[in-house]
Amino acid sequence: MTHRVFAALSLFALILIWPGILPAAEQLEGTLQKIERTGEFVIGYRTDSSPLSYENASGEPSGYSVDFCRRIAAGVKAHLGNDDIDVKFVRVASEDRFSAIVSGDIDIECGSTTITLARQEQVDFTLPIFVTGGSVLSLTRSGILDMSGLSGKTVAVVKDTTTVEQLKAYLKENLIDASIVIVSDRKEGMRLLNRRDIDAFASDQIVLIGQVIEAIDPKIYSLVSETFSYEPYAFVVRRNDADFRLVANRSIAQLYRSGQHIDIFFKWIGRIGIQPPPVLIAMYQLSTLPE
Repeated sequence: MTHRVFAALSLFALILIWPGILPAAEQLEGTLQKIERTGEFVIGYRTDSSPLSYENASGEPSGYSVDFCRRIAAGVKAHLGNDDIDVKFVRVASEDRFSAIVSGDIDIECGSTTITLARQEQVDFTLPIFVTGGSVLSLTRSGILDMSGLSGKTVAVVKDTTTVEQLKAYLKENLIDASIVIVSDRKEGMRLLNRRDIDAFASDQIVLIGQVIEAIDPKIYSLVSETFSYEPYAFVVRRNDADFRLVANRSIAQLYRSGQHIDIFFKWIGRIGIQPPPVLIAMYQLSTLPE
């Protein structure tokens, strides 16, 4: 093969693979570099996860998780030495929260997302920020007092959440013949429950507590005290982006060391008399990492 022919073939091969080179190069930019370049820190938040993440009466992002993420934003500004970085909040839904992180549409997901090993195949997580478990909400008049009371009943659960498979597994293991209805989001689940189209609504206990807090008449609801799963929450970040994850974790650990997390807890959750459960206190202590 002549040198000229070899050069031509090499150029042709480069043209063939060139379209695939640009995305790979773009992916080399870390979250901190992206924030520094754009001057914008984009936080994705859930609108249906009260009291952790929701919109208040003025349409502003609010809640326990949102307050944590505001502290992370302050940590990002301090790390980059730029107080002029614009903090932008963007709504995300359960079904698109991970793709929004992977695509770079948001820099961190601030809501009520459970850490799982399967999810870590596509995204990473910060230090834990909350611990809860799956539970069931019903109308008081239904008489559902515990999980066994679901026998013969219809239970709604939100699609694409860890609650779906965990609820199915619990019902199967305990021989409870309840029918599961998959709904698009928590608003639909509560709407069906209030119309009595279903008997109960299953979700993370803290989120169900939030639904009761927001209700006009909380007394019409009954929350099962049992939990059927273990749900450690954290914020979702891009996979293999250690620099940004470290800034986020430093901010969270600083909250725990200073005790400010207790103020945030009682601001959003403890205000109705709920005390931090022992498992949550243990999580706080274990995540109080020294600098």
